[in-house]
Amino acid sequence: MPVLTSSYRAPRYLRSGHVQTVLPVFLPRAKPPAPKHQRLELPDGDFVDLRWFHAGHRRLAILSHGLEGSAEAVYIRSMTAALLHAGWNVLAWNYRGCGGVENRLPRSYHSGESNDLRAVIEHASDAYPQIALIGFSLGGNITLKCVSEQAPHPQIVAAVAISAPVDLASSARVLDERTDNRIYLKRFLNTLVEKMETKARRFPADIPTQGIRLIRTIKEFDDRFTAPLHGFLDADDYWARASSLPHLSRLSIPALLLNALNDPLLAPPSFPQDLAFQSEFLYLEAPAEGGHVGFLDHRLRGWHEKRVIEFIDALAS
Repeated sequence: MPVLTSSYRAPRYLRSGHVQTVLPVFLPRAKPPAPKHQRLELPDGDFVDLRWFHAGHRRLAILSHGLEGSAEAVYIRSMTAALLHAGWNVLAWNYRGCGGVENRLPRSYHSGESNDLRAVIEHASDAYPQIALIGFSLGGNITLKCVSEQAPHPQIVAAVAISAPVDLASSARVLDERTDNRIYLKRFLNTLVEKMETKARRFPADIPTQGIRLIRTIKEFDDRFTAPLHGFLDADDYWARASSLPHLSRLSIPALLLNALNDPLLAPPSFPQDLAFQSEFLYLEAPAEGGHVGFLDHRLRGWHEKRVIEFIDALAS
C-alpha cells in the first residue's frame, strides 16, 4: 500500500502554493556543465532535440519538461546538476516544437505523447543498462503514461512524476476557471497561440487562425487546435485518452507520484489515493505544501531533488 507520509515541510513563509510555484523561477540554482546536443529523427519524419550530460556514470536519468517548457528550464537544469553529483548521467529532451526550434510537421507535442518518449528511451538504451524516467508537470503525465499503457522498456528501473496532472480534464478546468490561476493561464495561452500563428504561416490549410487571439481558455485552444492536429475528436476526447490516470493500475515498475496538496494547477483526481493503496508499484506522496514544482526548503533549494534521487537510487545499483 504505497501511500507515503512525506517528510517535506515548507518553511512558514513559503506555505502559499502560488509563492512556491513562482519563486523558484527567480532563485539562483545549481547549473550543470554544458551538454552535448543531438537531434533524434522520428519515424514520421519529424525530430526531437536531445541534451546529453555525460559524467562517466553507467546509469541514465531521462528528464521530461512541462507545458511550454524546454530542456533549458530552471527545474531541469537544477535536477540535472543534482543527478550528476549523485552518480547519474542525464538526458534532457525538448518535445517537438519546444526549445525555440520549430518542428517539421503541422502537429507538435501534446500532454500524452508517450511514443516520442519511447523513441528517446529506445535510442538511449544501447548505452545504459539502467534508466530512470523523471517528468515534471505535463512531462510527469507523459512519463507515467509511457510506463503504464504498455510494458515499459526492460532497462527502465523506476519512474518519477513531479507535480503531474494525471487527470488532464480536471487540471484544465482548474486552470481555466480559478481566478487566482489567471496568471498561469495567460502565460500558457500566449506562448501556445504564438506558436500556432507561426506554424500556420507554413501550414495555412491545416491551421486556420482566424479569431485565434479571442481564445481565452485551454479548452478552447485544445478543441480548436490540439485535438484535431493530433487525431482526437475534441478537447474532452483528448484529455481522456492522453491522461495517464486510467493506465496506472497496470504499472509494473515502481513509480513515484509527488504532488503537493496546495498545487494551484492540480485537482483532486490527480491525487489517486485509493489506486495507490491497491497498487504494488504506484507510490503516491502528497505533502501539504510545495506548490507546482516548488518544494523549496529553508535554504530555498528544491527538496524534491533529494527525494527523487533517494527514490531512484534505491532501485538502481
